[in-house]
Amino acid sequence: MARKQVTRSLPDGWDVEVTYAANGLEGIEAIRAGKGEMVFLDLTMPEMDGYEVLEAIRAERHKSIVIVISGDIQPEARDRVLALGALEFIKKPINKDKLAEVLHQYGLM
Repeated sequence: MARKQVTRSLPDGWDVEVTYAANGLEGIEAIRAGKGEMVFLDLTMPEMDGYEVLEAIRAERHKSIVIVISGDIQPEARDRVLALGALEFIKKPINKDKLAEVLHQYGLM
């Protein structure tokens, strides 16, 4: 449900191919397979959490642009994901206008 909500929040007409991952391990495997130019990442996932995925992206030197979308809005969580290389942190539930604002801010669309 949350993954589909993110997909519905993507800007209209944005020409991207979407790949879903049911958990962090599937997510990092998709990134390793070249399907992670841009990653929308939750922090709470089975197998590997979002922090572990960010650590793997960093350790393996993937060039993924990561935007964390999470209900964990503690300042420590935001600081930690940014320190691990995430571009931005957006709170759940996702707001389509906020996502578009972030994408524009960083020149991603």
